[in-house]
Amino acid sequence: MPVLTTDAESETGIPKSLSNEPPSETMEEIEHTCPQPRLAQDGGILWKDRNMCAASVLGDQKEMIAPSISSSILHMTLTAPAPFADESSCQCQAPHEKLTIAQARLGTPVDRPVRVYADGIFDLFHSGHARALMQAKTLFPNSYLLVGVCSDDLTHKFKGFTVMNEAERYEALRHCRYVDEVIRDAPWTLTPEFLEKHKIDFVAHDDIPYSSAGSDDVYKHIKEAGMFVPTQRTEGISTSDIITRIVRDYDVYARRNLQRGYTAKELNVSFINEKKYRFQNQVDKMKEKVKNVEERSKEFVNRVEEKSHDLIQKWEEKSREFIGNFLELFGPDGAWKQMFQERSSRMLQALSPKQSPVSSPTRSRSPSRSPSPTFSWLPNKTSPPSSPKAASASISSMSEGDEDEK
Repeated sequence: MPVLTTDAESETGIPKSLSNEPPSETMEEIEHTCPQPRLAQDGGILWKDRNMCAASVLGDQKEMIAPSISSSILHMTLTAPAPFADESSCQCQAPHEKLTIAQARLGTPVDRPVRVYADGIFDLFHSGHARALMQAKTLFPNSYLLVGVCSDDLTHKFKGFTVMNEAERYEALRHCRYVDEVIRDAPWTLTPEFLEKHKIDFVAHDDIPYSSAGSDDVYKHIKEAGMFVPTQRTEGISTSDIITRIVRDYDVYARRNLQRGYTAKELNVSFINEKKYRFQNQVDKMKEKVKNVEERSKEFVNRVEEKSHDLIQKWEEKSREFIGNFLELFGPDGAWKQMFQERSSRMLQALSPKQSPVSSPTRSRSPSRSPSPTFSWLPNKTSPPSSPKAASASISSMSEGDEDEK
């Protein structure tokens, strides 16, 4: 693609954005050899050769890949971290045409990606950092994201101490999927020489003025040059917020690490605090045991309640059966009454005397005595006693008659 070389610069030395005027006659054909993004945005395409160029129009349009390099494209996900800038820098000799934001959003130029730069400290790399880089990566249809990370010296000088050292912060950025290239020891304030060296088209950062290094806004000259693209901060998460949580709950985290095997010396904890923390850990363990016992007791009580409910149901069923059987035996028309009546009649029959013969044997008469009278108390053959009371009355009358005869 024809590339316009221009010397138009702003007061700060940064080239101004070109207007929509047609290019002049002083144009020469130079092929771009800029590195391509690690992963295309709509197809998961990974480039084997970073120094190849392809015509790629993303978004709603169909993707068009140069036939000569179509065999160098793999359809796969990322399997390696992003390179450092000093290991894989842009060696393209063609001068970059200065773009406007509107032009870049339309997908131009088609022969190279739009090079977007984002910088920061990225201490304790978290989701807010990742979301900011995702926004920077997706600003334009075909973007190549360069991320600058400041060194420990610059950060400690202008911002303060960090939790992670610079090597750890570099590695954290390399393993973010949105990052195509990491620039180590990035400058605190962007200079024209730095922008030209890395062929940066736009700078992405949140729009809040960043006052530092004696300036009210270190991105002021970038905004004036039309190279600034704002991103949105993620509310509720920041490195300062994470450090605040740790400082606020310092005792909790100190006890946590002591429990995990760290020594008091490693945690910079005094002897008294160490004993205090260990005692608190023991108290927490006891509380946990008590809590477990309570939970087990609740489970046991629940099981007993379930079993007692079943026992009550069975008892009710058995009690109904028992009451039914009792009424069947001892009720008004029960079998026990009939059996009792039968046994009563048998007892009455057993208590009643046997019947006497019709004529009693004659006694031998003595000459001095008169014949014995007839006993009137003997029971009649045709009228047996009707009840035990009658039988007892007859027996008593018999005894009285015997006394009278004597």
